[in-house]
Amino acid sequence: MASSLSIILALVLTVASTDAATITVLNKCSYTVWPAAFPVGGGTKLDPGKSWSFQAPAGTQSGRIWARTGCSFDGSGAGSCTTGDCGGVLACAAPGKPPASLAAYTLGAGSLSDFYDLSLVDGFNVPMSFAPTHGSCRTVTCSADINSQCPPELKVDGGCLSACLKFNTPQYCCPLPTSPAKCPPTDYSRFFKRLCPDAYSYAFDGKSSIFSCASGTDYRVTFCP
Repeated sequence: MASSLSIILALVLTVASTDAATITVLNKCSYTVWPAAFPVGGGTKLDPGKSWSFQAPAGTQSGRIWARTGCSFDGSGAGSCTTGDCGGVLACAAPGKPPASLAAYTLGAGSLSDFYDLSLVDGFNVPMSFAPTHGSCRTVTCSADINSQCPPELKVDGGCLSACLKFNTPQYCCPLPTSPAKCPPTDYSRFFKRLCPDAYSYAFDGKSSIFSCASGTDYRVTFCP
């Protein structure tokens, strides 16, 4: 019985490994960033020109990857970051604190598709792109230096807040059960959309900002593409 269970477990692990997506994070910025990933991946330090990879199992829901900036961590992995901090730890076990440019994904399994996007709903800190590493699926890019053009009222140390985070009003946050007709784009969301047309600019921007690819695809996230 023990032998049979071992064989079954080995087969399950092999299938899970085969179905997992390899996500590679590349830092092309001229400065160090501390990439973070949740709910799988954790985080690390990434100097210019370096890369970091992790496995995301098929079926992973609401995955997110972002850059942290201005970080300082001790030998035990405790510290803090100016942007994107996730509770003062190097290996994130929670989402990051805005503002942070965000690569978001949900991985399908079998015949189900993957879905991925770039989001500025939580604001912006670092330019980034999100690309399948093979096939003809769309590369999504936000390469503009939004920080240098950020409206003064949204600007914070190291980044640019979204209007929802700054003002926290229904006009900018579009809380449910409101609809796109009742919560249209604003001058602030248009500012983000103009600079990064591929990216989510506010809550109801999904129609032009969510992309799909076949399950089993591997991906690359690039900071400062």
